[in-house]
Amino acid sequence: MSSLQMPKVEKSIISNRNEIVSDLEKIVKSENILSHQDEIKPYETDALAAYTQSPMLVVLPETVNEVSKVLKYCNENKIKIVPRGAGTGLSGGALPLEDCILLSMGKFNKILELDYKNRCVVAQPCVTNLAITHAVQDKGFYYAPDPSSQIACSIGGNVAENSGGVHSLKYGATTNNLLGIQVVLMDGTITRFGGKAMDSEGYDFLGLMTGSEGLLGVVTEVTVKILKTPEIIKAALIGFSSIEDAGNCVAEIIAKGCIPAGMEIMDKALLKATNDFCKAGYPTEAEAMMIIEFDGSEFEVESHIKTAEKIARKNNSSSLKISQSNEERLKFWSGRKAAFPACGDLAPDYMCMDGSIPRGKLAEVLKEINNLSKKYKLPVANAFHAGDGNLHPLIMFDASDKDQLRRCEEFGADILKYCVKVGGALTGEHGVGIEKRELMCEAFNNTDIQQQLKIKVALDPNSLLNPGKVYPILRKCAEEGRVHVHGGKTKFPDIPRF
Repeated sequence: MSSLQMPKVEKSIISNRNEIVSDLEKIVKSENILSHQDEIKPYETDALAAYTQSPMLVVLPETVNEVSKVLKYCNENKIKIVPRGAGTGLSGGALPLEDCILLSMGKFNKILELDYKNRCVVAQPCVTNLAITHAVQDKGFYYAPDPSSQIACSIGGNVAENSGGVHSLKYGATTNNLLGIQVVLMDGTITRFGGKAMDSEGYDFLGLMTGSEGLLGVVTEVTVKILKTPEIIKAALIGFSSIEDAGNCVAEIIAKGCIPAGMEIMDKALLKATNDFCKAGYPTEAEAMMIIEFDGSEFEVESHIKTAEKIARKNNSSSLKISQSNEERLKFWSGRKAAFPACGDLAPDYMCMDGSIPRGKLAEVLKEINNLSKKYKLPVANAFHAGDGNLHPLIMFDASDKDQLRRCEEFGADILKYCVKVGGALTGEHGVGIEKRELMCEAFNNTDIQQQLKIKVALDPNSLLNPGKVYPILRKCAEEGRVHVHGGKTKFPDIPRF
């Protein structure tokens, strides 16, 4: 697992595996407990595939009551537990531990209710993102957040990471489209936050759970709002001879008050890869390409398209093509949606980074990424949710080469450090997981981290739920003077030392 450090392994727990299996068979069906190496191997990683670790065993509950009893059992017996949805996460959030029970929610895959009166859908957490839209589109509705992995990623995972997508600029990320959840806490308590109403009284526990990366509870039910399909949707492909011109065009369109449904930029390297992969008709001679989409009434869309076209030409666009049909519009998006798999032709492996920056810093940050690419001698291709400043540099490397993996890790860390330096954030939608864990001290001071840990300890006193994720290795941060430690002990002794 490279040089990545994880929580101390409890050998005594592993040695009691047969006893644990026997206990769990009293809670779930025996066929829903996987312990043989061949059975658990598919669960040893998520989409951050550079790191692998087999769990002690895998449990697949079928009911909320079973989830509750498994968590309560683990809490009482001090057994670590790692929740997992579809396994499409890109920050290592579902990476197992050697001495953990991996709680796979794969059997929670049903849509429970289509409520058109209240314009919402109630679904189990392993229903895929795109399945929600498919379930309601015949009635003229859809679910707005659309990660590139929407065909496979789960709605529960979207809640855990507060996932976004190409249409987050206008419609927001998961948190802006989430109405309620049912969640099981580490002690087995089953509770609900939110519901079908647009707002609820009391503290915003729904907001607290959204984006908590499986550290505070296990989501067992999700209620999301659905929207009416717009009257008209049009997209434009705009090529630019420089990334600076593309960045300036983004800033000017937003400043003009034209808020697109989506606004994406891809650089030349990614343009060629995606065009070869799915023949999307991209201007491969361009240094950068923007996909911009507007939806709404016909008058509104036509007006915004004309404004965007005028601003693009002002910013030296080299080509411009407007979709003439819905089929053509979807073809425009096909390349962007396939950008990550298209990189398979460029290198044996890639690592998709995820940082956010102010829109006005786009050209500066891209210049720095190119400089870092030369420094680490690794190629990079870039895609961005340009309107909201969410960058996705894809670093090309060979994971079988340990030196390349090391350089890739350092390259990615430097990109994220620079994002923070220019006023941005470590993540826009992929979460912190293990990938960005050691960079948390770049974005948060001691007080910030201690406050977050207080919440973690309040809900999970023994730090058994997804340990080793999000928060940095405390000893290392202490050596750097960034996390408060008394006499060699952390302020929260129940958080494991790594």
